Amino acid sequence: MQNNINIASNTPSALATNKVLRNTYALLGVSLFPTVIGALMGMSMSWGFAASSPILFMIMTLGGIFGMFFLIQKNKNSSLGVVFLLGLTFLLGLMLGPILQVAFSLSNGGQIVSLAAGGTGAIFLVLAGIAQTSKRDFSFMGKFLMIGLIMLILASLANMFFQVPAASLAISAIAVMIFSGFILYDVNRIVRGGETNYIMATLALYMNIYNLFVNLLHLLMALMGNRD
Repeated sequence: MQNNINIASNTPSALATNKVLRNTYALLGVSLFPTVIGALMGMSMSWGFAASSPILFMIMTLGGIFGMFFLIQKNKNSSLGVVFLLGLTFLLGLMLGPILQVAFSLSNGGQIVSLAAGGTGAIFLVLAGIAQTSKRDFSFMGKFLMIGLIMLILASLANMFFQVPAASLAISAIAVMIFSGFILYDVNRIVRGGETNYIMATLALYMNIYNLFVNLLHLLMALMGNRD
């Protein structure tokens, strides 16, 4: 009798969690469309301003991105939150323009971009599958991942001034590991009911995937890029 009561009491929670997960994956899939559109537009743009004034460009870009974060957070319980989220994914797609221009200037650029995209997708599917099926609680990873992220940001800012190629590669390699860890952590958090808003859940997973792709692409360009 007690077991029946427990099952009955857990069912609504499980249904709610599954709904959040389904909505998150659906919105995540939709968010890829404005990203691709933005990336295509970004590839056709001139980024001379970004090259001539990198610090000012970074400040303006971060201001726009964090402004969108604020608007998404403020409207997370309405359809307007979805609009702002898709706007952010378009903006971030646009920001892929410079790295994609460099990638496609390589003779094997198309292969490298495809490999980075495929690798990102494979990593996400594997880690999301583990997070959904494992009985283990991965919440303990949160503190370590956040510390790692802060150190990664500080290292990236420092390398903007020192411009050490080896350090840049090391930062990208560490970033791949950190954002892979965040995928595992964030999906597990949704499964365990730690995140009940699908818009915010989508935002977290999208940022993980985006940063994973960018850093994986950077690594592959450095290791496999052919300029002949």
